[in-house]
Amino acid sequence: MQVNPYLFYNGNCEAAFKYYEKAIGAKIEVLMLHEGSPAAEHTPPEWMKKILHGRITIDGEVIMGSDAPPGNFHQPQGFSVTLTVDELAEAERKFKALAEGGTVNMPFAPTFFSKSFGMCVDQFGIPWMVICPMDM
Repeated sequence: MQVNPYLFYNGNCEAAFKYYEKAIGAKIEVLMLHEGSPAAEHTPPEWMKKILHGRITIDGEVIMGSDAPPGNFHQPQGFSVTLTVDELAEAERKFKALAEGGTVNMPFAPTFFSKSFGMCVDQFGIPWMVICPMDM
């Protein structure tokens, strides 16, 4: 069994996945448009190029997502996607990349439970936490 987050975007899923590919090393596995799918007949013309289903992997872990149907997007709340990065400099680089153009809720800094930890909401509205754990 796998448990994977499924993220909904406000019409910018493709841009987000491509950004994650460039900024944090995600690998895009699927970007399925409404256009050409069985859902196309029920899709407004301006939504045909939007993502019906997408899938990325980050270091082998799966995140899926799509553009929320028109009028159905709600700002994400009550969760964060968490990256655990063992190397401090790489963790800081990924945090800065995710925070770029977004909002930092907690700056990336040492804590009592980690070498460093930070919280942000990326430019696409997705909440993230990045942690560099203490050596075990």
